[in-house]
Amino acid sequence: MKDAVAGGVIALILAASTGLVGSAAHAADAPRGQRIASANACMGCHAVDRKLVGPSFQQIAARYKGDVQAPAKLVRKVKDGGSGVWGMIPMPAHQSMSDADIHAVVDWVLAGAPPK
Repeated sequence: MKDAVAGGVIALILAASTGLVGSAAHAADAPRGQRIASANACMGCHAVDRKLVGPSFQQIAARYKGDVQAPAKLVRKVKDGGSGVWGMIPMPAHQSMSDADIHAVVDWVLAGAPPK
């Protein structure tokens, strides 16, 4: 029980520090890709408009703007993880995410991570 409480406190602190604490109505209004990113810990390393551990989603969109191969590249990167594109910190693999969820997140990111 003590570990579960500690884990919950850590999750709440992380959520608060990354801007994930808000009303349920606000979360329900968010784009599908953003909701999936939030539910899969993407926001622990990425923010919409500023660098955290990894680049912001808007930086990613800018880097891949006009690249017709970007969706496939980023889907593979989310699924398999990797390092070296944005520095030395590796991106972990997200093998448990469904392909549909990964595509939704990648599409949202490449659209510039719009709030709605």
